[in-house]
Amino acid sequence: MEILLIDGHPAAARLSSHVLDMYQAALPSDAKVTRIAVRDLAFDPVLHHAYAKRTEWEDDLHSFAGLLDACDHLVIAFPMWWGSEPAPLKGLIDRVFLPGFTFAYHDNDQWWDRLMEGRSADVIATMDTPPFFLRLMYGDAIVKRWKRQVLGFCGFKPVRFLSLGPVKGGAADKRMPQWRSRVEKLARSIWVAEPAKKQLRLDRFLTR
Repeated sequence: MEILLIDGHPAAARLSSHVLDMYQAALPSDAKVTRIAVRDLAFDPVLHHAYAKRTEWEDDLHSFAGLLDACDHLVIAFPMWWGSEPAPLKGLIDRVFLPGFTFAYHDNDQWWDRLMEGRSADVIATMDTPPFFLRLMYGDAIVKRWKRQVLGFCGFKPVRFLSLGPVKGGAADKRMPQWRSRVEKLARSIWVAEPAKKQLRLDRFLTR
């Protein structure tokens, strides 16, 4: 199984990186793992022309798109800031998750094709907000967005979301044994809903 790990924290050696360390260590020995950090990629995070015309990819985005296309399972870890992911990670999604590559709208109706079918994903977000407060006060907005409007929209299935919080005031150290157990459980229970549906899309997208 091809597994792609993405560290979405703008700074190195933070909790997101540590969480990915735990996840990676718990993966089966036969997994083929590739790990990248968004902060190490050189790219403009702004999709300047929206979908009106193609904004050419930088070399690092070409490489990332190839890894995304090839993966069977995607793992993204990041801190939640203002109810969302950090701007560089959002920019990566904007620049790479494009029509014709990760999804395709229909010409004659309002529906679309999920071109990333045959892949699954785990999203792990660290936060100062207690997860129960995130659910009760904010309706798990970030969870629903990633599961339904981002990864699920493109066909990843299942998409599992793990909220780790609160982290401030030394709370992360106290909760780390429990969090480690939950992270390792995710890594040991990966499954892809419909692996036979996986198709490589990148070459076709680049030659349109």
